[in-house]
Amino acid sequence: MAQAGISWAGDDAGLLLRTPPFPGAEAPSIACPVDPAPRPIGAAGIGTALQAIRKARVGGAFWAAQPDFDGARKLVARPANIDQARAMLTRATAEGMRDQLVLWLPSATVAALPDLAGVPAIIGPCDPWHVIDKAGALWLDSDDSIALLARIAERPVSIWGQGRFAALTDGDAAMVERVATEQLLGCARYRCPFTGRDADLAETIDLLDYWRRLIDANRPIALGAGFARWKREMVAPLLWNGSDPVRFVAATADALADVASDQAVALWKSRVPQAFLDAVEARGLAVHEVEDGFIRSSGLGANCVPPLSIAVDRLGVHFDPQRPSELERILEEDDFPADFLDRAERLQRTILASGISKYGVARKAVARPAGSRRHVLVTGQVEDDRSVLTGGADVGGNLGLLQRVRAEEPDAFIIYKPHPDILAGHRKGAVPATQAAEYVDLIIEDAPISAMLDMVDSVHVMTSLAGFEALIRGKAVTTHGVPFYAGWGLTRDLGVVPARRTRHRSIMELIAAVLLVYPRYVDPMTRLPCPPEILIERLVAGVRRQSWPTVTFRRLQGAVMRRISRVAAA
Repeated sequence: MAQAGISWAGDDAGLLLRTPPFPGAEAPSIACPVDPAPRPIGAAGIGTALQAIRKARVGGAFWAAQPDFDGARKLVARPANIDQARAMLTRATAEGMRDQLVLWLPSATVAALPDLAGVPAIIGPCDPWHVIDKAGALWLDSDDSIALLARIAERPVSIWGQGRFAALTDGDAAMVERVATEQLLGCARYRCPFTGRDADLAETIDLLDYWRRLIDANRPIALGAGFARWKREMVAPLLWNGSDPVRFVAATADALADVASDQAVALWKSRVPQAFLDAVEARGLAVHEVEDGFIRSSGLGANCVPPLSIAVDRLGVHFDPQRPSELERILEEDDFPADFLDRAERLQRTILASGISKYGVARKAVARPAGSRRHVLVTGQVEDDRSVLTGGADVGGNLGLLQRVRAEEPDAFIIYKPHPDILAGHRKGAVPATQAAEYVDLIIEDAPISAMLDMVDSVHVMTSLAGFEALIRGKAVTTHGVPFYAGWGLTRDLGVVPARRTRHRSIMELIAAVLLVYPRYVDPMTRLPCPPEILIERLVAGVRRQSWPTVTFRRLQGAVMRRISRVAAA
């Protein structure tokens, strides 16, 4: 039984701005308490910071559940102990507001106490902004940080007691700013969880905003299917809904039995059977399709190196031009502010300086084998990859691509780089060297793609990401299929681009959409979702997290398959 005077505010007893408990995360808190002392507010001022908090809807356990409750009940009371709960209930009854009251309580056990029986209650931790949105007024304990969030949201608040937020009951905007300055700046110190360096309040709010948007996008996800076990550890933080770790299941119809009609399933679609997709469609469930991101890892997915970046698409998938995708919508509809494009330009410079590409970092340059002659790179692809099947099926595979490029570039020095997954011995699409030699001048297998892109004058692709990486480097790109970056005025397109793609984009707008807005990244050190700049920094430094026994086995398996293929070809 709850005891009088014992605080229930454990989840709010700490700082207002806190790191969400992402599954598997190994990171220091984004904030730490310090002895109260005056500290500089910063150039923007506390008012700007409070506006940012209100817009981002961060502070408190913003990641927690968003329970339904009767919207007609506009008075939310969050008592700190049973005595305060009784007092709030007595006052609500005396003022004729009991039928408007909802109690926000720590557990069902507390809600079942005789004193509180029959009063509607919100149970356990939940997103404070969700509750504040529905509330017309809030009654809160004077040590409850939700009081400050409610005043930041401009909701009427009645404070019970004489604790650190007591001044907020009748305080005007200046009082809210004074209390906020004390709590956000006087009692806390902030740091970047990725680098350990000090961070200011604005940077901290920006990162929490990024995490909030990610969590909110995941709230509908009930389960994940098609995810190999070696992927799950690094993918889980990027699919977390704020309450429970994503439930990875076998792709069977039975797995959908307890999925509600308003929930969604996250699918690695190429790894689930058609029968499961049919069952999902029959239930009318929303699909969040997951694929590798564009800056992926230090190593191949075919070798079971887990992805450090994914794309999650609720409309389609970025490489399928036959239907819209979220990336296509972003490129067609979104406008990017100048500071965001400046960030894209900085990211471009970082990529160029580091030699980063999808699968790792280039450590040295590649010499031009034919001097001043025009050099053209042709990138092979896995022929049964979904991007080829949906966006480049009429090209004729890698051999057909080589034939087309020679017809388009009769005088060029053509270099063919087979796809690394094919070279690893795991995927379809090998072109015998004798056949390739009829159309190309040189086959290069082991040079990093970023170094190759730096060296050549032009690139020809079916749908390969190498075309996008070439655009980042200012190279001319010809597309024979229909990749996601075709049709925006940046490429020479020989495939049939969807009429949906009408806007002309700059390279910085393309980078902003493709690398900053669309994908999700996870830091291999902390296992926190992170901006792309952090992941690039980790990859350049050689930081990785992978299952070495699995990776080693797949590499050995690939070597055996390559040897068998060569013997068969001979």
